[in-house]
Amino acid sequence: MKLFTPMASSRLVPFVFLLLIVGCSARAPYPLPSRGNDGYKQPLQTFRAYNVAHRGSNGVIPEETAAAYTRAIEDGADFIEADILASKDGALICFHDMKLDNTTDVAKHTEFARRKRTYEVQGTNMKGFFTVDFTLRELKTLRVNQRFKYRDPQYNGMFSIITFEEYIQIALDAPRVVGIYPEIKNPVFVNQHVKWPGGKKFEDVFVETLIKHGYKGTYLSKQWMKQPAFIQSFAPTSLTYLSKLTDLPKIFLIGETTDPTEDTNQSYWEITSDKYLEYISEYVVGIGPSKDTIIPVANNYLQTPTDLVARAHAHNLQVHPYTFRNEYPDLHFNFSQDPYKEYAFWINEVGVDGFFTDFPESLHHYQQWTSPSQ
Repeated sequence: MKLFTPMASSRLVPFVFLLLIVGCSARAPYPLPSRGNDGYKQPLQTFRAYNVAHRGSNGVIPEETAAAYTRAIEDGADFIEADILASKDGALICFHDMKLDNTTDVAKHTEFARRKRTYEVQGTNMKGFFTVDFTLRELKTLRVNQRFKYRDPQYNGMFSIITFEEYIQIALDAPRVVGIYPEIKNPVFVNQHVKWPGGKKFEDVFVETLIKHGYKGTYLSKQWMKQPAFIQSFAPTSLTYLSKLTDLPKIFLIGETTDPTEDTNQSYWEITSDKYLEYISEYVVGIGPSKDTIIPVANNYLQTPTDLVARAHAHNLQVHPYTFRNEYPDLHFNFSQDPYKEYAFWINEVGVDGFFTDFPESLHHYQQWTSPSQ
C-alpha cells in the first residue's frame, strides 16, 4: 500500500516552489486543473460515507496549510476540514491549538520571546504562545511543522498559517465540488480574549465570512450541493447560537468520555443520552464523536462496541467519527496495520456516515475499489 512515495512527492514540487514565491496568497498560486469549458464541476458524491480530510492531508504535509488542503483535494477528499481560531486583531485563521508551540517555529523567533503567557482554559492553567496574542501579520511570519515526530519532516518550515478566507478559496478553486468543514474552535476562550467592533462575537464573524463567500442552505439543498459545508463545534451553546445565524448543517463534536463540554460542563454520558440526542437533533444534523468512544480500546485492541451509532441514527443524526490514521497507535491491532481493513469494518460493521482522516488518499482508494463513483 502506498502512503507516500518519491513519485507522490514529485507531484508537490512545483506547488512547493510556487507557494514559497507567493507566500500562500488567498488564491492558489496557479490555477488548479480547470472545470469544463461550460463551467460544469463534478458534483459532491453523497451515496457513500464522506471522506473528510482532517486538517488537510496532514499525514503527509503539515496540518492546516494551503499545501495540505490542496493535496487533500488531489487525494480525493469530499470535504477539507479546518479548525478556526482568531488572531489578536480579529482575523480568523486556520489553526488547531490555542498555543503556537507544538506546530510552529515560534520558539525560534526571538522577537516574540516575551509573548509567552499563562491562561486558564477550562479550569486548567496553560502556558505558551497563544494565537490571541499575535496579530495576523505576525502569525504570517511563522512557519508550520508536522505535529508528530514519526511523520515525514521534509516540508517542515515551508508553509505559513492561512486565514479562514484563504482556506475557503482553496475549496472554491477546486476542479470539482469540494466541501468545507470548519470548526469554530474554543469559542469561549476566543470570545474572552478577542473583541470585535459593535459587540460582535466569534460566532457572528465566523458566519459572516461564510455568507460573504456564498455558503448557505440546508443539508442536501440545491444551494448546499453547489457549495457544501458542515459547521462543527464541541460547544453546544455555540451550535444553538449559530442555528439562529445560518441554516447550514451543523455537527456536534463529542470528546473523550472524561472530557466535559467546554461551555456547559456537561459529561460525556449526558450528551450521548437519548434525551440529549433528541434535544440536539433540533440544531444539528449529526455528531462527530471520537472513534474510541464508539468502540472502547484497551491495550490497542477494540473492546465491546457501544450502541451510540445506532442510537444516533434512530434520532436521524449522521455519525462522522474522528480520527482515522494509517499509523500506530491510532490504527488498532485488530486491523493488522491495514487501514483498508479498518475502513471496511467501520463502513460495513459499524455503519458510519463519514470519516475524519489524516490520509484521505487511502480512504479514497478504498472507496473507489469497493464502491466506485457513480
